[in-house]
Amino acid sequence: MNSDLEAAVKKGSQKWRNAFNSGDAEGCADCYEANAIMEAQPFGTYHGRAEILAFWQMLIREGFSNMEYINPKLVAAGDCSAILSADWKMNKAHGNISKELWILQSDGTALLREDYFKAAS
Repeated sequence: MNSDLEAAVKKGSQKWRNAFNSGDAEGCADCYEANAIMEAQPFGTYHGRAEILAFWQMLIREGFSNMEYINPKLVAAGDCSAILSADWKMNKAHGNISKELWILQSDGTALLREDYFKAAS
């Protein structure tokens, strides 16, 4: 994996966690491409940034916070994309990220195009 892609994905992932842990649902949603898809089991599937924003707003409103990724793995999926997987935990739940597909944008940042995870309480 090229170093620019790796750095952009790590920065984007950290930006998402910082936004979530500070209660900033808009900051979370801004880490997704406009037409991204997010499958959050057992909650449902969300299409586009507006639906994804509503999901994160609901979770933050319910008091979820303190997200930590455990043993993250990052692998290249082409010259301009990478897949991150990890276990995760927070104050009210834990689970597994099976696939975060991060895409390198023209401005050098990386955004999520696909996000697939499972949650358990």
